[in-house]
Amino acid sequence: RKGRVQMESLDLKNKQIQLTLMLKLQQLQREQLPGLNYKNLEDVMLKLVWKRNHPKTLHEAVNDILSLSADQIVRFLSKQAIIEGYHQELSEFSDLIGGRNV
Repeated sequence: RKGRVQMESLDLKNKQIQLTLMLKLQQLQREQLPGLNYKNLEDVMLKLVWKRNHPKTLHEAVNDILSLSADQIVRFLSKQAIIEGYHQELSEFSDLIGGRNV
């Protein structure tokens, strides 16, 4: 049992997971995705990577984070943007399409 952290304590409030997320975020921002933020990365982990298969150990969680690719993140965030856009009113996009607010 020593050295194995159970998933109940492996959430995004875990300091070791937060540190790993920050390190990955900095790497991604430096190399490929300068506009990525911490919340985006959290969303990808919770809603994509760990949606069905939660890591059972800290080692698995860290491995999941560090093996995440920029391509996976872009595909997920693009899909989320399309879904969110579908549920918004057209008037919410008026500043983008040059119309007047209704």
